[in-house]
Amino acid sequence: MQTHLQPANPNEQSDALLVFLPGAYLKPDEFEREGFISAVRERHLAADALLVDADVSYYYEQTLSERLHTDVIEPQRAKGYKSIWLVGISIGGFGALIHELARPGSVDGIVALAPYLGRRVLGAEIKKAGGLRMWQAPTGPQPDEEPDRKLWPFFQQYLKDQTSKNLPPLYLGFGLEDRFVSNHKLLADALPPGQVFTTEGGHDWPQWRQLWRNVLDVLPLPSLGRARQAARQPQQQPTASPWAIAA
Repeated sequence: MQTHLQPANPNEQSDALLVFLPGAYLKPDEFEREGFISAVRERHLAADALLVDADVSYYYEQTLSERLHTDVIEPQRAKGYKSIWLVGISIGGFGALIHELARPGSVDGIVALAPYLGRRVLGAEIKKAGGLRMWQAPTGPQPDEEPDRKLWPFFQQYLKDQTSKNLPPLYLGFGLEDRFVSNHKLLADALPPGQVFTTEGGHDWPQWRQLWRNVLDVLPLPSLGRARQAARQPQQQPTASPWAIAA
């Protein structure tokens, strides 16, 4: 996988690293063009950004998790990063989540913006059962081995106090008219309200930009320093809302 590093401070490496996974048929440099990197810098956060060229071929070939771990996560850990977060849009969000399934605990947090969460038929089954709190995952042989069959039982672990403590914090953002919104709402109900953000609109950059800026305001990332923090310019009032307000 090809990567491009955008350091928070050109003179030294930060302790935290944000690894960006693009959506289907999007290029990693679009994160920079759409203001994702500048949003980090505006907040004077001590977090480097790594743009990853993870195109859809990795998903079709089901090699995303292995390549991401071998080509990105392990080498960055070896460089000394103490905290690594995956930030994925659409299928990139799906990639971040299935990587956690394949390599539990290898990252310190996940931000999934408008993530693809698998087939709608599975979501419809969960909704019919009354949501993730009521749904019981099928046991025994499954009709296929698609990763979304493991994804929903994994999400249920966030509902349990004991198991959720061992999971990386998951922040979810989505547009209320997004084409995947029915599945987004199912996942939202399994997460703390302060880790779920919504905004008006669908599945496109204007929504993702707004969601990222609001999620970024609450991520537990280190600051470059108190002096710079005090000099931060006032931020525009957010139009993305915490799930507790928007629900």
